[in-house]
Amino acid sequence: MSDDAATSFDPLRPRLTRIAYRMLGSVADAEDVVQDAFLRWMGADRGAIREPEAFLRRVVTRLCLDQLKSARARRETYVGPWLPEPVVEEAEAVDDVTLPLMLALERLSPLERAAFLLHDVFGVAFDEIAETIGRDSAAARQLASRARTHVRSARPRFEMPKERGLEIAEAFFHASRSGDMGALRGLLADDVSVYSDGGGKVHAGLRPILGVEDVMKLHGSLARFFARDMSRVERWGMINGLPGFVTREAGGVLQTTALAIDAGKIVGIYVMRNPDKLRHLGAVH
Repeated sequence: MSDDAATSFDPLRPRLTRIAYRMLGSVADAEDVVQDAFLRWMGADRGAIREPEAFLRRVVTRLCLDQLKSARARRETYVGPWLPEPVVEEAEAVDDVTLPLMLALERLSPLERAAFLLHDVFGVAFDEIAETIGRDSAAARQLASRARTHVRSARPRFEMPKERGLEIAEAFFHASRSGDMGALRGLLADDVSVYSDGGGKVHAGLRPILGVEDVMKLHGSLARFFARDMSRVERWGMINGLPGFVTREAGGVLQTTALAIDAGKIVGIYVMRNPDKLRHLGAVH
């Protein structure tokens, strides 16, 4: 029985994990939810289920909605800015849910988030969404529409080739680490912002840094630090859909840096330092 359940479940696991991760912003929590869904699948009358994928989407979404209630309470006491766990170069990029969009999703209600992701990202029909969230189809449609309005500004205005984004990421790394402030300033938009997530576990900014002048001051200070302890690049790649890099910092601290780029200028710098959110990248060398 368990072999039969796994045979039908395993091909759906990657897609179910993507749904759960985008709902929760946590790799570990997403994997736990999907495993819980598998246990429920094992106990279900599978022969009576005509559409296994739709059934499992509903299970995963409902489990995520339950988790979001407690997650919101935890984030109210989170130390410093909260960022989703970084996913580096997913094997199968099937949507455009970038890091800024995931942060915008945090401002939605759980039902708005579910309706938007299922419909706009994963192409699920509103009738199924309505059944999943316990609303009628018109209400599900309204939830997605409201969410769409809230997250519109987080969508990139200009498409940029991955190669160009990684070129800018490499230029940013070298300018910021070498102390070349002129080159760094040329890469940054006037309204650039920096968000760093240490979760209270390692040193990181306790609030966002907004505007190019303050961001330049920050990197001026950091350049003196890097002169003593230079970052070591472990990997270049796309991080939550944004170009960036994984580094090993002073004291062996693992860090990811993702860059939001608009019209060729860096508008957002997202730094993850919280070791609890980097465990799944611990094998990077």
